[in-house]
Amino acid sequence: MANGVCYEKVSQERSSISSLEVFFSGFPRMVGLSLFPKLCQLTIVGQNVKCIEGLECCLLLRELWVVQCHLTGISGLHNCVQLQKLYLYDNHICEIKNLEFQINLEVLWLNNNCISQIQGLDTLLNLKELNLADNIIEKIGHSLDPNVSLQSLNLSGNKISSFKELTLLSSLTNLRVLALKDPTSTPNPVCLLCNYATHILYHMPGLQRLDTYDVSSKEVKAVAESTVMKKMMYYNMRVRTAQRKLAEVRFSMIERKKSLLQLPEESIRTLSFTLKNVCTKPTIYFFIILSRILIKMEALRERLAVWSRRLDESDLAQARNRMEYTVQFLLMELESVGNIRLEEGCSSDLWFTSCCDLLLSRFTPSDYRVFGITGIKINRVIRIFNSALRLRFEDKLHSLLASEDTGIFSQNYRRRLDHLFYVADPEKTREKEELMCILEEGFKTAEHYKALGREVAVPLSNILSVTEQPRIEHTLRKASQCGNMDQVPFRHGQLIVSKVFVGHSMPIREGEPVDRNSNPRVCSVYQRSQSSKTNTGPECSPRRRQWFVFDHELVLPEYIIYFEYIIEVNNSWINQGPSVMPGLGTDRHEAPSNDIILDKEVLNMEPVLKPHPRLLSLDNKILLNVARANVLSQITFLNLHGNSLNKIKEISHLTALRHLTISFNEFTRLDDISHMPNLEFLDASYNHLVTLEGIKGLGRLRELDVRWNKLTKIREDTAVLRKHTPALLKFQTRNNPWNKTVRMTILGRLTTLTHLDDVMVTEEEAADARRMAAGSKINQVSLLAHSCTSSDRPRSLNLLSTAQLLCLLSPAPWSLSQELEPDWTARITALNLDSQRISRLINLNKLVNLRWASFNDNDISKVEGLDGCLKLEELSLNNNNISTLSGLSKLHRLNKMSVDGNQLSSLDASVLDQLPNLSFLSVESNHISSLHGIQRVCSLLELYIGNNQIFTSRDIYYLKASI
Repeated sequence: MANGVCYEKVSQERSSISSLEVFFSGFPRMVGLSLFPKLCQLTIVGQNVKCIEGLECCLLLRELWVVQCHLTGISGLHNCVQLQKLYLYDNHICEIKNLEFQINLEVLWLNNNCISQIQGLDTLLNLKELNLADNIIEKIGHSLDPNVSLQSLNLSGNKISSFKELTLLSSLTNLRVLALKDPTSTPNPVCLLCNYATHILYHMPGLQRLDTYDVSSKEVKAVAESTVMKKMMYYNMRVRTAQRKLAEVRFSMIERKKSLLQLPEESIRTLSFTLKNVCTKPTIYFFIILSRILIKMEALRERLAVWSRRLDESDLAQARNRMEYTVQFLLMELESVGNIRLEEGCSSDLWFTSCCDLLLSRFTPSDYRVFGITGIKINRVIRIFNSALRLRFEDKLHSLLASEDTGIFSQNYRRRLDHLFYVADPEKTREKEELMCILEEGFKTAEHYKALGREVAVPLSNILSVTEQPRIEHTLRKASQCGNMDQVPFRHGQLIVSKVFVGHSMPIREGEPVDRNSNPRVCSVYQRSQSSKTNTGPECSPRRRQWFVFDHELVLPEYIIYFEYIIEVNNSWINQGPSVMPGLGTDRHEAPSNDIILDKEVLNMEPVLKPHPRLLSLDNKILLNVARANVLSQITFLNLHGNSLNKIKEISHLTALRHLTISFNEFTRLDDISHMPNLEFLDASYNHLVTLEGIKGLGRLRELDVRWNKLTKIREDTAVLRKHTPALLKFQTRNNPWNKTVRMTILGRLTTLTHLDDVMVTEEEAADARRMAAGSKINQVSLLAHSCTSSDRPRSLNLLSTAQLLCLLSPAPWSLSQELEPDWTARITALNLDSQRISRLINLNKLVNLRWASFNDNDISKVEGLDGCLKLEELSLNNNNISTLSGLSKLHRLNKMSVDGNQLSSLDASVLDQLPNLSFLSVESNHISSLHGIQRVCSLLELYIGNNQIFTSRDIYYLKASI
């Protein structure tokens, strides 16, 4: 008798049997189950079953147990559509698949198998309990996103090591029970990290039990919320400090550049002035002197180009790059809740000095002789603390040592530890992305490097030139293609210093494949590098090696070193520094003596022209004299350059004037140049123009030159030209203090242009500019593409604004082709219109439920159009041209506002008084001179006001009222 049924009576009672259990041996295959058509529960334990089969007739099966067997896969369930509970634990299953028809499944146990990847669960929308404990899963990814009904999840005993993976579980809003280190399994590596519970409770506030502990109390959740809020405030301040330092460096470098370029720029102005002067006196002598002037101007422009190339944006780009890396490092620290930390070293740190000594000892000048490189300068060293990677490295090393047959190897294992260099190959990967990935997750597997077309191992080296060779070759190739004349375009570099256990290793010859299958008993192989391709020196030491480590877990990143190569030119240093080690030079911003000599030689070239008397005002007699005419109506060409004029009202009488030059004067506006129907050419360069408003009725103007003025408002000025100069073909705008890149803005608004700043406008460029201009207005298309309807801010350790975060994580719910509901705008809760070239806030009055909005990096000059957005809670207007906060007084629910990088000169107390819930205010990098007005914000918790113009400490007292 078995299962309560006699064998002899199976044929009579089989139709009534709903439950069947098989516990003892003797059932190697699932056969005979067709005899039980009403079977609802089947339990098979401890059998030699290797596959699920024979269930085709068990259409009513609701619960299936095949445990402690030898299953190697999931199959044979396609007819069991009523299945609700499936237990397949303690088997040898490697892959989750063939479950797409089990749409009613609620419980799935696959613990204690060989599963490495969560997959194949997309159709299980009713799944409530999932047990994947004791497998070899390293990543969760978005594989569980479809399982919205999931309430209990057990991932204990796996290899999950990153907090980022746990963050992805926050999308499971019904999850109540989570286990990552239950008592019956080993904990995941992530469970050993600091702030593990805090991280989970913040991202999953609905959890009731975590690792068998009750976490349902409000006090526990409140502690987690408070901890995370403090950390976010801390890292927000550190990120802003890095950005503030960049702004300071940028300002310092701009001032330094102005100082260094003052001499050649003044010379260019002088020569330009003289050239325009002689152009008014055409004589035989003129053509002789003109050719000399042009030769001299060309020589001077070459000198200016030398300085500009050297000082242009290269150093600023390095500073910006450094700031961006710092910000990324800080965000990584925040997302890992401090388990990844990056510490910048200084000369007083022993480890900093050790890193410098290590790199210098592995730099060979002869390898770089062909480039004129004589040394290196170490600019920055960062120490890497990654708790998960260090634990992984130590566990791997201990397990490797424990597997050795003798204790001799274990006692001397330190001799097989080395510090080796790694540089990303820009031909294969993106340098910044790979660096961040290595810092967070460690080096990729050997198979990953194989997929990139590299050796099937982690490539490392103990010599700088060998490590740098792929980057140098790639950079030289790109520089050659771009026509870059820089002798050393790869001047700035960075590398990762890793602790590496090379273990048992063996040499291989150059060209011999790197393959572990050919060397199964070693941890690594190496090639002896006699010389790099750039080396012109003697053969190198046998210690010069390029290593290939097969197991990426035995490579632990510990330091990042930023350095630059030192070059000797004409026996004078380009790069030198006051406190460098042997082989290093001084600051390359000091003008080398040979450059000063060359500048002076060019300035003293013939001809040396004398200045002429300046005009302070005009009358009809002077106009006739200058134009060499008898009647005003005959004047068609007039050159008034090089005077001290700031008004020319008399010019309105010159109705026939076609060509006007007023360069090198004192004009701040051009109001007097209006309603001149025949004017075709206007040169107003080298003045003090702050606006083009006032220009009117220049219907035939074809060429306009406004170089070397003080124009800043590109949109307003181009609007004037678009209206009053409809025939404009050529426009010169260089050397104005524009706030942003202006070429595409100008081309998008002045569609008649054929040349801009001496560069021909192509049809493709003009079309792109028109498309950008068309997309710079807030309309239905932009609202549909950049909005979101989510009701809550995602729980994410991220410093992005809510609007940015929501629009990044939740795509717009509409498509441009679908028919919209009448009140679709009322569904919008978040709007992110960053970097859309917007000049006005319009068409927002119907967004009555808008809660979060971001308009960063646009050209907005006035806060308007938000009166209908009464539910707005967060508003970001960074990097625009806003000069006043008026227009915000009706936003009473506003609690977070950021207006960094604008033109604010004060804090408007009358506006701030209308914002009773404002708790966060950032107004950095403006022109604010006083904190007056801040006392009206009683609910303020965070205030950021760096990089402004507050000079007195008394202003701190205004903060007392808001404390």
